Amino acid sequence: MRLTLWTALITFVFDQMSKWVVVHALNLRSVGEIVVVDPYLVFRMAWNDGVNFGLFSEYAVFMRWIWIGLAVVVSIWVATWVRKEGFSAIGNLSAGLLIGGALGNALDRVLYGAVADFLNTSCCGFSNPYSFNVADIAIFAGAFGLILFTGDGKKRA
Repeated sequence: MRLTLWTALITFVFDQMSKWVVVHALNLRSVGEIVVVDPYLVFRMAWNDGVNFGLFSEYAVFMRWIWIGLAVVVSIWVATWVRKEGFSAIGNLSAGLLIGGALGNALDRVLYGAVADFLNTSCCGFSNPYSFNVADIAIFAGAFGLILFTGDGKKRA
């Protein structure tokens, strides 16, 4: 459980620091786009007031607090699950990534009213129109790790 909490804290802090540097220190909020390594890495500001890829953004005002509450509830549920099941190190690490990422995006919704997305990657003739952030990466990696590396391998009735 300690590994889960430390991973969540480190993920949360790294996510918030990266957003602060890019949005505020580099002023991406006003600049809009900074090419780092064209086309592989571009900082492109996008405010996501929906869920993945802006889904349900038309309900942003209504849904903002629901998304925040959902992130908190899921984080508590995952932490309780980890504590109850006693996962392996990789399971604890995965849970921490998911929790830290979920809480990082929830804090964005509290502070900005939307999630600050700024990473954009393209390659090999494919132009990616979407931006994402460190929390999104952590949530995806954490969920993937929980699916792959938890459970006892036995089928349950």
